[in-house]
Amino acid sequence: MILRVWRGWTAPDNADAYEAFLRDEMFPHIYAQSIAGFHGIRLLRLDGPDEVEFMTIMRFDSIEAIKAFAGERYEEAVILPKAHALFTRFEERARHYEERISEA
Repeated sequence: MILRVWRGWTAPDNADAYEAFLRDEMFPHIYAQSIAGFHGIRLLRLDGPDEVEFMTIMRFDSIEAIKAFAGERYEEAVILPKAHALFTRFEERARHYEERISEA
């Protein structure tokens, strides 16, 4: 299993709007694509006094499955314009980790 990890930060005033965008638009769009080898996405949020950090963790079977989602330049972040306007900063590249141990 490959985990695609990416982070972006918003101002506190934009955090709820960004979370709603992911929940109501972006995540349903990803699931609707029925990408072979995609096994879900998690959203983590860390509220700070000046910024709110968001982390997404997507699970895929392989790099080829990630490419089906992100394209040949799969390490680049996938950010829609609507989301881009809400960020104060973001990672330009996603990181890809090989899952070695997974316990429930």
